[in-house]
Formats: sequence, structure tokens, C-alpha cells
Amino acid sequence: MSGEQAIRIALLKQIHQVSYRELAFQLADSATFRRFARLPFGRTIKVSALQANVKSLSVGTWELINKALLRHAEDAGIEDGRKIRTDCTVVESNIHEPSDSSLLWDCVRVIMRLVKRAQAELPELDWSFVRDHRRAAKQRALEIKFPPRSKKDKAANRKRAYRKLIRAADACREFGLVAEARLRIAPGRDFIVQVQLNAIADELAGHLASLRQVLDQTTRRVIEGESVPAREKIVSIFEKHTDIIIKDHYETLFGHKICLTGGASSMILDVVVEDGNPADSSLVARSIERQRELYGRSPRQASFDGGFASKENLKTAKRLGVKDVAFHKKCGLKISEMVKSAWVFKRLRNFRAGIEGCISALKRAFGLERCTWRGRAGFDSYVWSCVVAFNAIVLARHLTA
Repeated sequence: MSGEQAIRIALLKQIHQVSYRELAFQLADSATFRRFARLPFGRTIKVSALQANVKSLSVGTWELINKALLRHAEDAGIEDGRKIRTDCTVVESNIHEPSDSSLLWDCVRVIMRLVKRAQAELPELDWSFVRDHRRAAKQRALEIKFPPRSKKDKAANRKRAYRKLIRAADACREFGLVAEARLRIAPGRDFIVQVQLNAIADELAGHLASLRQVLDQTTRRVIEGESVPAREKIVSIFEKHTDIIIKDHYETLFGHKICLTGGASSMILDVVVEDGNPADSSLVARSIERQRELYGRSPRQASFDGGFASKENLKTAKRLGVKDVAFHKKCGLKISEMVKSAWVFKRLRNFRAGIEGCISALKRAFGLERCTWRGRAGFDSYVWSCVVAFNAIVLARHLTA
């Protein structure tokens, strides 16, 4: 599969929001899909091959594709980047609702599965000391999640169940440490087999590190009653990059905050996947500077959500060459300081509301609500693939209007 074919197939997947299995069927069944993907008639592609080729497209590749779309839009007179609007939203990771008990159970079942795999790979060694604690750990986790109604002292019973679950998880950790050491120094193995054993040991080491962190946060929070900061918590042993995002002081989301910049044509000019939960007010200068790198000049007008508003940000935007700056909330700023007239301020404030519709379309129709690709690199690539698919549709509509 060529690079162009991989890009076109990835766009089909994101635009139509189909699974890889459905995509493979459509490529085999639909002449329209095959023609767009530049696939010869009669050629079929396996699901695994589709997934491998689409996931091989890095975030840098997607960003370059988006820049190519923007250049084409500029040449066609559709988008010139002179008027921008910026807002932030959250994209969730593909994880279950985290809790200390569910995280401990995840660690126990995964580590014990890898220990059993080590036993199968090295049957000549003595493994009689290993005890499978998965059943006991699952029972304790379910007891914590669904406590019996008849119990009066629920807090004490919950803490007692947590102590038993912690003991089972700690025992699994000891077994995992022994299994990791044995996998790395397996005697009498050739090079290829040892490489495979080291891969299992690396996976085991990663989950052991996660278990260590989960045990620490569970002991501090549940047993000792300490309030653990969000930056010291882990919410998934599979998607460790996931951040805890508290939205509007009442809703907690698990994923990453992204900062989107749109233009007058409704195309998304830029997107940044943030680390942690930075304040919106700290993102104004970077957004404008990235537009200067993209177009070689600052935008003439810029509109931001109320969370971006501050006197310092207004000064920074003006210093970077933006003529009119409008924040959705004034926050002590005078209209005359931001723009040249009240009419311009009203137009820019109404213009900013359009980015909300773009975000809604991205989430409803292009899958930006929840990332289904694994790892941080996969997360970034998924976000950019959604944006590129959205921009391709917007550009096509402008060209055919």
C-alpha cells in the first residue's frame, strides 16, 4: 500500500466513522471507495493490514497534510488566515471510569496473565511458589464497587476490602518481579527466543511500575485518608498518558485538552494537544505565534473565549501585530482597548461562537469525542486525522458551492 493510498483510506475511515472491519468490507464492495482510495479492481486488503498502514501515519504527516489543504484553500481564495477564532475542548481517552479498586484489579489480572505466560515459556524452572490471586482480587473489587446493602458500617467494610485487595496486589507484584528477572536471564536460549522473552519482560516491567504507583495512591487516599494531587495519580494502566481534566469546576474528564484555532471559512487552521490542564489564559501568545509560522504573518483579527481574557494577553496580542482582539468576556477590559469600535467587537464576538459549531461537528461526525487509538502518539495522530478529515469536507463544500 502506497502512502497516498494509506492517507486516502484513513480519510475514508474518519469521514464515515466506520471500524476497520467495516472499512475492509466497503473497500471490497464499493467501487466509489476503491476509486477514491486508488485501489485496483479486485484487490482486497486484510483488516490487520489496514490498521497497520493507517496507524503508521505519524502526527507530523497529518500536520503536513493539513498545511497542504490550507495552502490549497489560500490559493483558491477560501481561507487566508487573516481572521481567527480560538477555543479549547477535551478529547477523552478510550478507558473505563477509573477507581482505585478497578485499577488494582486491572494490574492483578494483567500481571498474573504475564506471569502465567512466563511459566509456559520456562517450564523447566520451579514456579511452585506462585499463587493465582485473580479470583480473590476480583471478588474484593466487586465488593468495593457493589457493597452489600445489609452492612451497617460500610466505611469500615470498604476499608477492610481494600486492605485485602492491596495484599493480593502486593503478592502479585512479588511474583511479577521474580518472573521478570527469570525472563531476562533465561538459560540456554538462542538470540531470537531471548528477544521475545525480553519483550514479555519489558511489558511486565511496565505494568509492575503502574502497580507500584496504584498501590501508593490507593494506600495514601483510602487507608491514610490523604488527598492525592491529580498530577501524582494514574487513571489507566493501558493509557498512562491520560490527564485528569476538571471542566467548569464540576465535570471531570479523562483524556487531553486540545486548543483549536479556526478561520473564517470554518476550516481548522491549527490544533495543539496539551499536556495537563493549562489555563486558557496561558495559550494566547502561542496560538498567535503558530499562526505567524503558518502564514508568515499575524492575523489581522482574533477572537477568543472568555477564559483567555486578561490585560496581559491583550497587550501580547497587540504586540504580535493583531489589530483587533476580542474576548468573549470583557473581564475589566475596555472595548476601545481591544478593537476600534463597538460594532467590530460585536461582530468578532459573534464570529467566535462559530468555533463551537466546528467543535460540535468534529465530535458528532468525525469521532473527536473519544480517541480510540492507543498510546500518546496514537492519540495525537487521531486528533489530527479528525481535523484533516473535517477540513477536507469543508474545503470540498467551498469548492463545489
